[in-house]
Amino acid sequence: MRRRPVLWGLAALALLFLLGPILLMVPVAFSSGDTIEFPPPGLSTRWFEQALDYQPFLDALRTSLLVAGGATLLALLIGVPATLVIQRYRFPGRKAIETLFLSPVIVPELVLGFALFQQLMVTLRITALGALLIGHTVLLLPYAVRVTGASLAMSDPALEEAARGLGAGPVRAFFRITLPVMTPGIVAASVLSLLTSFNNVPLSLLLTGPGMSTLPVEMLRYVEFSFDPVVAAVSTLLLGITVVVALVTERLVGFNKVFSQ
Repeated sequence: MRRRPVLWGLAALALLFLLGPILLMVPVAFSSGDTIEFPPPGLSTRWFEQALDYQPFLDALRTSLLVAGGATLLALLIGVPATLVIQRYRFPGRKAIETLFLSPVIVPELVLGFALFQQLMVTLRITALGALLIGHTVLLLPYAVRVTGASLAMSDPALEEAARGLGAGPVRAFFRITLPVMTPGIVAASVLSLLTSFNNVPLSLLLTGPGMSTLPVEMLRYVEFSFDPVVAAVSTLLLGITVVVALVTERLVGFNKVFSQ
């Protein structure tokens, strides 16, 4: 710290910038007051009880879970075969295809959401739920391709060749050799995709319709007209679940192992 005080100071500011909202939000969630104020006048869990009894939040939660689970499954079904082709074969246009799958990360979500809204809901007349599934699947494809690709890149292609040489067919070699190697990447991609889809706001805001809303969008609408700590309580619950899921995934799979390449 004495040798690089400026660097340590910038790191501390960045850490405060990232953790500051959390340090303010969690105490507010346990506030006994009727409005958002910091520090809270007292401690109470009544806002958690009210959040769990608020029906629009429960309906939006079911929609978020359905969309996140369905989009993650679709992204993996598309992304894992694409990863195998990109990693294991050399052909003209391979880099262009890989860039295409990774492009949703580059394009701003508002731009992507507006384009999907115009094509899916205005032109094709697809329902809000269908548009959300398609939109979130597109958004999650980079995670499926990049994370599973990083896991596959660490494996030795000679293992698959040895299995084929010993008489295993393509399908058996995939399930006995390739799939176990990709499993850590698939698990990590699933967790990242679920969390990304569940917490998404810009894309979901443009693709929701009357009677159909995800939990983050419903929370955003709630704070437009209410100033009580209910949203802080919901955010604290989601934060706790996210931390638990990340810790369990790190314990079982290890993100460092997956992203070491």
